[in-house]
Amino acid sequence: MKIHKRLHEEGTKAILITLAVVAVVAFIVNWFWPVQAWWHYLLYSFFLLALVLVVRFFRVPIWRKTTLAENAVLAPADGVIAANEVVVEDEYFHDKRRQISIFMSIYNVHINFFPFDGEVAFYKYHPGKFLVAFNPKSSSDNEHNTIVLKDAKGREILVRQIAGFVARRIVCDLKPGDKAVAGEELGMIRFGSRVDVFLPLDAEISMKIGEKTIGKETVLARLK
Repeated sequence: MKIHKRLHEEGTKAILITLAVVAVVAFIVNWFWPVQAWWHYLLYSFFLLALVLVVRFFRVPIWRKTTLAENAVLAPADGVIAANEVVVEDEYFHDKRRQISIFMSIYNVHINFFPFDGEVAFYKYHPGKFLVAFNPKSSSDNEHNTIVLKDAKGREILVRQIAGFVARRIVCDLKPGDKAVAGEELGMIRFGSRVDVFLPLDAEISMKIGEKTIGKETVLARLK
């Protein structure tokens, strides 16, 4: 699905609810305390900040351009590299893989992107808990989506969207056989979360823990 709008369609409901809450609270406040005082303006500033944050959360980075180099795996999300370790991936691969975790704060763009060209080889949604995203168990215990992508050479990587303590909705409309185009939308996670990428052990990792990623632009790794 190509992105053309500046705000994601998933934000419509959240923005309208925020506007409604702000309007109702402002009406009640001014009904009981009609004389404007300093705290009124402080409250209005808070309302404006809340609205800006919600609108900003659903922004679409239409200004970004994807340039996919040979064998490159792009970052599927904005955020900070929170983990880089070898783990046993026991849902699909059932062997050891290099896990790279990207933590997404509420300030990041929350759209997730396909990291390379290929197709969706596997997809499964898992209901679950809402542990904080930094918790090691969140990868398996939290609500999450597992998406396996296969490129033209048969190489596979696994991308896992994980709902965090604040995030309560994972958006993804994929099925096996769907085409994956590097830089196009894979889905999104609302209000703070994490994305794990499971790579072959011989993949050359380009990012270090603590470094920031820019979704669909940053080269996360290179495959052999």
